[in-house]
Amino acid sequence: MAENKKTFESSMKRIEEIVAALEKGDAPIEASLALYEEAVTLMKECTDVLNRMEQKVTILTMGKNGAPSEQPFNIQAE
Repeated sequence: MAENKKTFESSMKRIEEIVAALEKGDAPIEASLALYEEAVTLMKECTDVLNRMEQKVTILTMGKNGAPSEQPFNIQAE
C-alpha cells in the first residue's frame, strides 16, 4: 500500500486549490465553510512546520581559525 504522507508542499498546494475554489464562488455555503475550515487547519499546520524549521536554521560563519562555525539564526525586529 502506498503511504499517503502529508508534506508542507502538499499542504500548501491544497491551500491554493481551496483558495481557487472559494474565489470561484460557485460552491454551496456549507461546502465553502468546510473548505475554509480545512484551509485554516492546513495553515496552522504549515505555520507550525515553519516555526520548527526556523528554530533549526543556523548561519555558517568563518571562525577565528578559518574553520566554519555555526551561529544561531536570530531575526531581529526593527
